[in-house]
Amino acid sequence: MNGVLNLVSVGPGFADLIIPRAIAALQESDVIVAYDLYLRWIEPYLEGKEIHTPPLTQERARALLAIEKARGGAKVALISSGDIGIYAMAALAYEEMREDDTFEVKLIPGVTSANACASLLGSPLSHDFATLSLSDLLCPWEWIEHRARHIAQADLACVLYNVQSAGRQEGVYRVLSLMLESKAPHTLCGVVKNAYRPGQEVAIYRLDEMMSLKFDMLTTIVIGNRFTQRKRGQIFTPRGYNDWSAPDLAVAPAPVLPEHGVWIFSGTSDGNALAAQLAKSGASPVIVSSATEYGGEIALKDCPGVALWSGRQGIEARRQALVQSKARVVLDATHPYAQIMSAQLIELSRELGIPYLRYERPATPLADDVIRCASPRDAAEQAIARGQRIFLATGSKDLATFLQAPGADQKQWFVRLTAEPEFLQRALDLGVPRDRICAMQGPFSAAFNSALWRDWQIDCVVTKESGAAGGYAAKAAAAHELGIALLVIARPQLDYPHVSETFDGVAQQLVALQIP
Repeated sequence: MNGVLNLVSVGPGFADLIIPRAIAALQESDVIVAYDLYLRWIEPYLEGKEIHTPPLTQERARALLAIEKARGGAKVALISSGDIGIYAMAALAYEEMREDDTFEVKLIPGVTSANACASLLGSPLSHDFATLSLSDLLCPWEWIEHRARHIAQADLACVLYNVQSAGRQEGVYRVLSLMLESKAPHTLCGVVKNAYRPGQEVAIYRLDEMMSLKFDMLTTIVIGNRFTQRKRGQIFTPRGYNDWSAPDLAVAPAPVLPEHGVWIFSGTSDGNALAAQLAKSGASPVIVSSATEYGGEIALKDCPGVALWSGRQGIEARRQALVQSKARVVLDATHPYAQIMSAQLIELSRELGIPYLRYERPATPLADDVIRCASPRDAAEQAIARGQRIFLATGSKDLATFLQAPGADQKQWFVRLTAEPEFLQRALDLGVPRDRICAMQGPFSAAFNSALWRDWQIDCVVTKESGAAGGYAAKAAAAHELGIALLVIARPQLDYPHVSETFDGVAQQLVALQIP
């Protein structure tokens, strides 16, 4: 008598998401082989069955056991969550089968992690998409990065499986960095934990907000494409009726720029001041790169005599512009918290053999009554625990970390942002009422901060250690005067090849490089 091997998918964890054909396969089977967690989902179909539950780590042992039972003539169900044919047990079973096996094989599909998570987010996978596992147990990490890079370059929506484990903490951030090299920072993403299981959590972020988050093996990440949009608190990707000639699909040619120049990546007032000083005193041409058009307008006003390269540019556009202009040095004067940009500039300088210098805005000593926070997520947790009417002076990038944190919906949030339409829309999309948004260009005086926070009855302020140029001292003084909690997010730590906290120090580094 020939046996039967049913490869049965039981979905993400709810009994009503198991398809009828899987239930029929369970009912006809004499033997069940499964990780014991899965038995909870199929308990109504287990009566009278012979049940085997090798541990989670013994996947191959489970496959071999099921095959041996089928070879002996039994009707066997080998169980997997999600879809057994996707990152699951089916491949192991096929590896262990022999060509001369006579038992029948039936594979019953199921709701995958990608399907389940996408459904909780809306419809983000409505056009071409890819899936990528970040586990390097069965695939070299170099291959994972290679595939991630090509997914990003093709601007495919994608689903990241096996995101983070206790022994593999940094890989997901490397993959997100690769995504940011080719995808726009405002690309919409979903983070889903315990999809269709107890403890389910669902949140939507921008791609450039993801680097500050923490994940685990129960988390799945869905990254959209250039067309993915928000609607009614969810995200969806149109099916294809889009402007495929939109910017960023191909790298736009760089404007004509002076050759053999000092490239200053700025966007801050002190970065512009440094560019103005170098343009005034040096013989080499100075090119200022600013991330926004508004930043470019300020740079032209503050830095007479420099060339300007402004607007959101991907890493490939920066690579081409540096090569074509024969850049002599990359001078990173970006914001102290722009760690993604700094990491990209360091990598580009190494790849292209262009010297890299970092101007780091001097830090301001923190008073004893300041509450120090290790990260935006830490600050969100502490702010929610301490305040009711919370003012965010952290900029736009980390808004979702605060506004989507557990307990955030029980608080009243007030934000101050640069008056860029994109930044304002981000706050509105996250549910910040218009009358709680202050859209102005800083820095601000202590008197202004005090008046605003007193009028809004703020009881907790979150900021960054942005130094004197970023108005930190004025915020600290206002918070102290009003007697309200001041939470300060620590600066990210990067291993800069060369760093200076003074303009003179930068000038000395340039002289050492023989750059006038």
